Amino acid sequence: MGDAAGIGPEIVVKACAQGLSAPCVVYGDAGALRRAAAQLGARLTVNEIADVGQASADAGHIDVIACSPALPPDLPLGQINAAAGRAAYDYVCAAIDDAQEGRIRAIVTAPLNKKSMHAAGIDYPGHTEILAERSATRDFAMMLANDELRVLLVTIHVALADVIARITPEAEMTALRLADRACRQMGIAHPRIAVAGLNPHAGEGGKFGREDIDIIEPAVAAARAQGMDASGPWPGDTIFMRARRGEFDIVVAQYHDQGLIPVKYLGLDHGVNVTVGLPFVRTSVDHGTAFDIAGKGVADHASLVAAFDLALAMTP
Repeated sequence: MGDAAGIGPEIVVKACAQGLSAPCVVYGDAGALRRAAAQLGARLTVNEIADVGQASADAGHIDVIACSPALPPDLPLGQINAAAGRAAYDYVCAAIDDAQEGRIRAIVTAPLNKKSMHAAGIDYPGHTEILAERSATRDFAMMLANDELRVLLVTIHVALADVIARITPEAEMTALRLADRACRQMGIAHPRIAVAGLNPHAGEGGKFGREDIDIIEPAVAAARAQGMDASGPWPGDTIFMRARRGEFDIVVAQYHDQGLIPVKYLGLDHGVNVTVGLPFVRTSVDHGTAFDIAGKGVADHASLVAAFDLALAMTP
């Protein structure tokens, strides 16, 4: 459900009211969902259940697994709140545990708020790191996808000043393998992987740094030797345009903003965040908690529905 002080409850209710393409359970707070449904005038019954085995596939129901202490009914919306941050963390942990045990098909996450989690003493940059640590996953990556682009990141939530030290042959190879794996999970039999250069013009032959020559080029060559259709490094200012035109199936970007700005520029409505490398499928909305509009009934649930549909497509 994400952070109850944000738009998570609202977009979950809207998605369920619209009708999803498969049954689901919500790890969250029943009271928050009931309040959202009442505000939206949604004719949905919110049922609190103890575990997935009690879930019903009946339309018009939202089955909620209460895996954290109930939040106060007067929880202020649109504000950092430690209780909401702790609860959001509990929800995702419970979902991870059920996914690990094979009790659910996939995890789809609404947004949590990092500052609210930090206020509760939970120090993670976001969902990705929680998922990886709790599932004991060493090699993982963030991928954002929409109808026009797929982008996977070599480095994720680190300061730009620290990126260069993390651009290593091992990191590049991990990203290339995960990009190939993600595309195959999405039904692409022979993924074409483009690697974006780190430096302007992919280093321009060493004129603007040697990382592209000394680290990225050898990794691309090694990936090709292993049978992957990988190419690059390509200049970062044009590779996303080429991928959007259909030359490539996925772009491996070197750092957070290099990869996410092009995807988000195309719109947040249908973008999906995927954590690649986990022992289960996890997708997410590609937006935040939107505290500025929480409780106003205007949040768009399209990204949540897109994330749900992609989770189904990536699982048997």
